[in-house]
Amino acid sequence: MGDINIYTSLAIALLLCLLVSKIMKKVNLPNVTGYLIIGLLVGPYCLGIFSPETISKFSVIPDIALGFIAFSIGAEFNFSYLKKMGKSPIIISAIQGFGVSIFVTLVLVLTGNNLSFSLLLGAIASATAPAATLMVIRQYKAKGPVTSMLLPVVAIDDAIAIFAFSISVAIANAINSPGGLSFTNAIVNPLTEILGSILFGAVLGLIMSFLTKWFTGRGNRLSVVIVFILMSVGVSNSLGLSSLMTCMTMSAIYVNISEVSDKVFEQVDRFTPPLFMFFFFISGADLDIRVIPTVGLVGLLYIVTRAIGKGLATYLGAEVANAEPVIKKYLGFTLLPQAGVAIGLSAVAMNVVPQYGVQIRTIILSATVIYELTGPVITKIVLKKAGEIKK
Repeated sequence: MGDINIYTSLAIALLLCLLVSKIMKKVNLPNVTGYLIIGLLVGPYCLGIFSPETISKFSVIPDIALGFIAFSIGAEFNFSYLKKMGKSPIIISAIQGFGVSIFVTLVLVLTGNNLSFSLLLGAIASATAPAATLMVIRQYKAKGPVTSMLLPVVAIDDAIAIFAFSISVAIANAINSPGGLSFTNAIVNPLTEILGSILFGAVLGLIMSFLTKWFTGRGNRLSVVIVFILMSVGVSNSLGLSSLMTCMTMSAIYVNISEVSDKVFEQVDRFTPPLFMFFFFISGADLDIRVIPTVGLVGLLYIVTRAIGKGLATYLGAEVANAEPVIKKYLGFTLLPQAGVAIGLSAVAMNVVPQYGVQIRTIILSATVIYELTGPVITKIVLKKAGEIKK
């Protein structure tokens, strides 16, 4: 399809995503799995219907989609909601998120893998996809302590992943810098990047709150959000900041100070579905299946280690939070699905460690398909065992 222009290519990609979503509904699988698979099938490394040149023309879409993903995650940091839920979800999310990252990183390093490579994969391991889990809860009307704890933990989880990833990226950049490891590269630069992103995001959140109060039309307010997400991504990339951390902080500040945030996020939710379809389609098309055999062992190690780490770290977090026994026993098994944020972080990793970028992306995309296929089934079984799905 190298001779078809970008507009026709985008139209075909979106149409294929719409059609495959119908198939996924029939087989009770998340739509994101379908978007990845159809992108892989028609991409340059499988059927070759879309050429590498065509896919490269879509390169601006993933950065924009990632900005919106981080923006939607930041919205979960509504202080009134978190206050109502208490400390337990935050304690469990923090221990589980950082715990699984450290566990996966250590296992990869101890099995002879590069430190930067291991750090980035370890950070990505903490991300959890809420869509598949929520689908199971809604479909089977699950109710109980595990379900009640699961929802806020999943909401906080991806924010932890972005924070852990930002730290890992800063450390990886320090390791790979021409000057080697020094106090400046190891401590000052990472702190500057993270704190700078948080400060920049906070300032943008304050300004955006003022502008969405000034502009009252729904279309205008949506336009303001688009402007600020594009600005967050563009300026952060230019200044060497984390665009994900910036967008997430901007959203977290905005949701807590704006009186119209609910209306604005509702508009954003209606705007983003086609953007996310393109994002997952492109991610699938970028998956070079020829690389899979070369990363098979490491990929398998990542999938198994992440599952074990999720279970152990969640149990530890629930123990520290004095959660109910049923939460300690079952919550970790419901946090296996992995999709949007993990794929987005793997795309960022390609620029941080180019020599390992393709390998990381292939591992994450392969793991995503496996987790998205098995995760909802495991969640259903676990919630049934916990007595939260009635026959």
